[in-house]
Amino acid sequence: MSGHSKWANIKRRKGTQDAVRGKIFTKLNREIMVSAKIGGGDADANPRLRQAIVKARAANMPMQNIERAIKKGTGNLEGVNYEEVIYEGYGPAGVAILVEALTDNRNRTVSDVRHIFSRYNGNLGEAGCVSWMFQMKSYFAFSKEAVNGDTLVEVALEAGAEDITEESDEYEVIGPPENLEELRSAFDGAGLQYLEGEVTMIPQNTINLEGHQAQQALKLVTALEDSDDVQRVFANFDISEDIVEGL
Repeated sequence: MSGHSKWANIKRRKGTQDAVRGKIFTKLNREIMVSAKIGGGDADANPRLRQAIVKARAANMPMQNIERAIKKGTGNLEGVNYEEVIYEGYGPAGVAILVEALTDNRNRTVSDVRHIFSRYNGNLGEAGCVSWMFQMKSYFAFSKEAVNGDTLVEVALEAGAEDITEESDEYEVIGPPENLEELRSAFDGAGLQYLEGEVTMIPQNTINLEGHQAQQALKLVTALEDSDDVQRVFANFDISEDIVEGL
């Protein structure tokens, strides 16, 4: 659990950098296109598309860009045909890593991912080698400064949350993946503003890393996330607050 939250916290800091906004828009655009292709262009009837749109709006992606991506996904506009690919591998000290990608060229993407793993003391593995270490869950993060803890617990449990944990400066809510919209609606209705709300992969256990191994693991996951074809990266490492603050 803490391994996910630490990396989620780092990603939020990275996401505030205007220099990477163009890359963020590219990844969001692909996700919207694939979501519309798989489940249709009606966000009310397509939870995955609805979540992709929520992320896009949170990143200040223009509405016309979102609508264009939906039309490309449904075939109403010409666009690139992307497919979903999942890669699994190991980082320093045997850290388990899952990589979600959307690509129009599998050979290019697997070559890029393999190179990144090798560069940062990791190894690309076979399908299924680490996925069993993760569980798909609904995940919400809240700043302690922005919400009342007692109210959050009450609303979350009523909406079907399974677990509520407290980090140094955040509360985290975990629930079944199918409860994402129910939890989101409950938090919105109660005026509880969240930093992040999505279906994600939560590690069932974590590996504590320190020193050089921690730095290498962070560099590996960061390099994977910065790859054009990679959408999301999940890892089961845990690192100290000092290392996080050092970023």
